[in-house]
Amino acid sequence: MKYTCEIDINLPIDKVVELFDNPDNMKKWMEGLKSVEHLSGTPGTPGAKSKLQFDMGKRKVEMIETVLVRNLPEEFSGTYDANGVHNIVKNRFEQIPGNKTKYITDQEFQFKGMMKLMGVFMPGAFKKQTHKYLEHFKNFAEKEAGKINE
Repeated sequence: MKYTCEIDINLPIDKVVELFDNPDNMKKWMEGLKSVEHLSGTPGTPGAKSKLQFDMGKRKVEMIETVLVRNLPEEFSGTYDANGVHNIVKNRFEQIPGNKTKYITDQEFQFKGMMKLMGVFMPGAFKKQTHKYLEHFKNFAEKEAGKINE
């Protein structure tokens, strides 16, 4: 399953990328994220691995992030592996008129075992979750920038 989501952020691209590229900010906008543990490689660079732990409702989800490409603002890509799910994510940022930034994310999900049923019967749930994260990042970034400008 593949899809793309995007959102416009009312900030210049350099500020958006600065906020996105700071791993300390992840918990501030990524709902349910409880911890990030560096496992190997140089953090944030291709080949680096981290363990991300989420509380998603009553479920606890653990996934391994592997950074593939770090060439911001053009691309930050990685894979996210959890039980029965392999997710390939490409994030990109584009400057748009009005000193705003378009945040675009391309998602590809590959399912195994019982998770294949989720992909077949609930594909909208994945896109909805992705859009929710984009909304949360937009709100976080615009609020954070407001604090800095006060």
